[in-house]
Amino acid sequence: MNDALALADARIPPRFRGAVADHPDVTAWVDRVSVEATRGPGGRLGVATGPSLLIAGPTGTGKTHQAYGALRSLLLAGVRLGWQATTAADLHASLRPRAGHDTEGELRRIARTPLLILDDLGAAKPSEWTEELTYRLVNHRYEHLLPTLFTTNLPIARIRETLGDRITSRLAEMTQRAILDGPDRRRTT
Repeated sequence: MNDALALADARIPPRFRGAVADHPDVTAWVDRVSVEATRGPGGRLGVATGPSLLIAGPTGTGKTHQAYGALRSLLLAGVRLGWQATTAADLHASLRPRAGHDTEGELRRIARTPLLILDDLGAAKPSEWTEELTYRLVNHRYEHLLPTLFTTNLPIARIRETLGDRITSRLAEMTQRAILDGPDRRRTT
């Protein structure tokens, strides 16, 4: 295991520390990002811009596993990048206005991270506020070509009605797609 992966695994939730990206559309995205990575100081590969990936499917089909597996695969390939992971629900909770908290600064930090995993897109209760926040985040990443791994339980046909036209249009252009199916892997009976 390389140093970058060891550092990442310390930040990855324990359930996903051994995640492996094995879905063909996810591995194709990893390959594309790896090929498009640029050499930086010291000859190290890094990601400044790149494609995004929307991993969609029913609950329990392994979307989050594939997203963390994709991150781990990039690090194993020698690509160095700053990254952050959050669920849509946690994102909205962290950005709720409250005394002593710079929510605009927090949104900028998340929006500018080189690689973002945004898990469970569309799971938050729809409101004008959640739509605006999600739009601002997606739009920044869209305009700056920042690679983002989105996961969603929403069927592709329902994304527009849940997230709105502006977000859906940007997702359509900025993402490749990986559609997962099958039974809920968490249920054993």
